[in-house]
Amino acid sequence: MRLRGVYFAVAAGSFRRYATYRVATAAGVFTNTVFGFVLAYTFTALWSERPHLGGYTESQALTFVWTGQAMLAAAALIGGGFQEELQERIRTGDVAIDLYRPADLQLWWLSADLGRALFQLLGRGIAPIAVAALCFRLALPASPSTWAAFLVAVALGVVTGFALRYLFALSAFWLLDGTGLNMLSTLLSMFFSGMLLPLTVFPGSFGEVVRLLPWAATMQVPADVLLGQYEGAGVLSAFAFQAAWAAVLLAAGRALQSLATRKVVVQGG
Repeated sequence: MRLRGVYFAVAAGSFRRYATYRVATAAGVFTNTVFGFVLAYTFTALWSERPHLGGYTESQALTFVWTGQAMLAAAALIGGGFQEELQERIRTGDVAIDLYRPADLQLWWLSADLGRALFQLLGRGIAPIAVAALCFRLALPASPSTWAAFLVAVALGVVTGFALRYLFALSAFWLLDGTGLNMLSTLLSMFFSGMLLPLTVFPGSFGEVVRLLPWAATMQVPADVLLGQYEGAGVLSAFAFQAAWAAVLLAAGRALQSLATRKVVVQGG
């Protein structure tokens, strides 16, 4: 019970920490909104030539765009969050202090990332959607249950995204400088999450494969839940897909963390 309180305190502290950066938050909202307009007009031109591309109407495609902008910072789709901070602590050796804490390293950083994600979803997610609803015809659901399911999918997507980035962050135990892998992580997320184009647009076997990758759980699945692409038991299947990837990746992160911890001990850290 005490440790649960610790993790909750870490999440709450992370929320408050990001809440202090008001100018950065306002700049992020502006950037997300501008980028959203660029993508929205691009999608409008594309869908006018290819109606129902990827199984979406134009209104659904525009909603997909703005859902991505709302989730961009919360799910750290183009980087950010804890990754660079953890790698810096590994590089400087401060991670040894973290390992001495009576708390699990992975759960500590997961708690911090959940607090960050909640603030980013509220601080940078609502405003772009509100602006878009005034300027475009969006296919936003009227059912509260759909919105509730969307929030569950977002939470599972955030955890899956954390688990992916945690694996990349731990590479600093061996590489010391994780800049290259961070860039790779961002590129993979941008392309395979659906942030640039819905994954349903990709044809044939390639499209089927990318929709099965873990990055699809971070944005494609939550957006499709919001758009009502899953019905009835299909929503539970979507949650199961996300939860399965989150569990597998968190387990892989724990295994890699165990190897890294032994490396620190062997090196005298």
